[in-house]
Amino acid sequence: MTDAERLARLRLIRTPHVGPVSWHQLMLRFGSGEAALDALPDLVLRGGAGKARIAPVEVAEREIERVAQLGARHIFSDEDDYSPMLREVEGAPPVVVVRVDTAMLRRPCVAIVGARNASAIACRFARQLAADLAARDVTVVSGLARGVDTAAHIGALGGSTAGVIASGIDIAFPPENAALQEKIASNQLLIAEQPPGTEPLAPHFPSRNRIIAGIAHGTVAIEAAP
Repeated sequence: MTDAERLARLRLIRTPHVGPVSWHQLMLRFGSGEAALDALPDLVLRGGAGKARIAPVEVAEREIERVAQLGARHIFSDEDDYSPMLREVEGAPPVVVVRVDTAMLRRPCVAIVGARNASAIACRFARQLAADLAARDVTVVSGLARGVDTAAHIGALGGSTAGVIASGIDIAFPPENAALQEKIASNQLLIAEQPPGTEPLAPHFPSRNRIIAGIAHGTVAIEAAP
């Protein structure tokens, strides 16, 4: 993929009102990000929405530069390093930002998630289960939240664990997990759908959860609310 095509694809998904579903539809119809961007103003005009507010080239270029500065990279949904499981999800993220080892997503993956205010026994169980799975070469996936998520990541650090976050790749939430997030980002796998600098707003968490579920062969919920 050329640099120009990568830039066009990124501009397309960062354009207001272009979500994952419409991004994939545009790519399917026009065959490339560059062609989709060229066609978008006319499509918007014919749809009665006025002038298209396409993400500027400078915005996408700054994001690419910032991602590189952070030691991360963009992976688009049709590239080899993108999770084959996630690719099959309806409305899969057109692009994710990752740090380090995407190869672990080609192993069996199990998500461990649960309550943020989990009991001590639930956290011990999550930590031990994660350690047992990691010892069997299973990648443990979770969301780096307080409680069960934190315990699962810590338990799996001796093997493989993937953290999926609702913020930009450079934002730690909750703040007390900053060191854990950096450890995962340095020698495990950290995944974000949002551009760098994005704070973890409420609408981002369901989007994050679809990634967790999408890359996992199964999910274990511990003390989660019904």
